[in-house]
Amino acid sequence: MAADNPLGDRLDDDDYPAYTMGRAAEMLGTTPAFLRAIGEARLITPLRSEGGHRRYSRYQLRIAARARELVDKGTPIDAACRIVILEDQLEDAQRINAEYRRAASAASDTSDPGPG
Repeated sequence: MAADNPLGDRLDDDDYPAYTMGRAAEMLGTTPAFLRAIGEARLITPLRSEGGHRRYSRYQLRIAARARELVDKGTPIDAACRIVILEDQLEDAQRINAEYRRAASAASDTSDPGPG
């Protein structure tokens, strides 16, 4: 039924730019200026609507929320953005490492003839 409802696919997509700047700022409890600042720091790059307005995805809002937590604790915005980028990179590296370990474990399980 999903093929009959392409909108449903987009609503489930974490990367679909569904939120306007005003709505995103409201959801985060911040200002549009904060969203512009983290965009300038290259933490997130919102997509643009046909009219040129910024649009944010749920994934980008989670990233922005983490940056806001750090800024609220007194971390300068540029440092907060760098921390969030490094956290995201670390999470990706840990995920990839776990995948390699699973693959290596599976390969050793199939190549081990066992007791003979």
